[in-house]
Amino acid sequence: MDDQFPPNPALLPAGLRDLLPPDAETEAAGVEAAMAVFAAHAYQRVKPPLLEFEDSFSRGSGAAVAEQNFRIMDPDSHRMMVLRADITPQIARIAATRVAAAPRPLRLSYAGQCVRVRGSGPGTDRQVPQAGIELIGADSAAADAEMMLIAAEALSAMGLARFSLDLTLPTLVPELLEDAGLDGVTRRTLEHALDRKDAAAVAAHGGTLAPMLTDLLLAAGPAAPALEALRHARLPTACRDLAERLADVVSRVHKAAAHVRMTIDPLEFRGFRYHTGLALTVFAPGHHEELGRGGRYASSDGEPATGFTLYADAVLRAAAPRAARPTVFLPAGSDAARAASLRAEGFATLSSLEPVADNLAEARRLRCTHVLPEADGQLPPQPL
Repeated sequence: MDDQFPPNPALLPAGLRDLLPPDAETEAAGVEAAMAVFAAHAYQRVKPPLLEFEDSFSRGSGAAVAEQNFRIMDPDSHRMMVLRADITPQIARIAATRVAAAPRPLRLSYAGQCVRVRGSGPGTDRQVPQAGIELIGADSAAADAEMMLIAAEALSAMGLARFSLDLTLPTLVPELLEDAGLDGVTRRTLEHALDRKDAAAVAAHGGTLAPMLTDLLLAAGPAAPALEALRHARLPTACRDLAERLADVVSRVHKAAAHVRMTIDPLEFRGFRYHTGLALTVFAPGHHEELGRGGRYASSDGEPATGFTLYADAVLRAAAPRAARPTVFLPAGSDAARAASLRAEGFATLSSLEPVADNLAEARRLRCTHVLPEADGQLPPQPL
């Protein structure tokens, strides 16, 4: 049976796919546009390996993504390795080891592919291109605001005109429940209700916290009303500090870039469990998938850190289509200097390897947008 029906060579594992023209070039250009923004803000690029020893990768923030890593036995050392599911833990490792003596705050950028055991939903990709930055050694509202402002600038550079930074405080709910002395079944039931945004269940199981939790649950949305609800809430000291830090960050971002849309969900606590403060997720109108994620965390040696990662493929799906580069067909024997000048003008040049009977027909066959009328002339390219 297998001999009669051999496997289709184009068939790939679920969640993996070939990226074809022009999408591959679009993605590469988008990543490099983001990296150019990062470099302009003095974030130095590093390139971690695809594979690491499992015990090294799974320390600190790496533990939060451990279940998403593919595990492989190294035939040389006979130690378990992982194929990274996220680059952030690798940057934390580099900061704590290879550049431990570098001045703080340390600014690093990166771009690369990650592979996950499972996609984020049915039919979603398991290979994810990431591009991002990490700011290590600074714990301040100014550092958090810098992350958000650079994220916004990078998104714009990638062609995304409309987006929203969704801000959360992942440690707020645990702090509130801990301060109220809730544990066991009651705590799990309340967490489930908060996770599902079920106001009736929150009212039923929240006890003395119910009125405040309900108000904060209903305040999710534009930044100003959410901050107002947090200001009026009777929060314990640790939670009050989180709320005030959030307000400070929002004020700094608004002052520097008033056009950036920010929303706040005070009681959202899903996501990577290594976040220790303000976290953000990027969304675009009309698109349900996350375009990026980031936030404050502790690096592998306990240094304060913040950063964000953009998912390049998701960003580019939400952005306006990138105009294809015009391609000029060059007849065989065309002048090299003329071809170079066309490339300098922004054209791609496709040179005929042999003389053909009809240059126009050949240019159309090869899907060029223009043709050079004469091999040795200076006439402008002719559109097809």
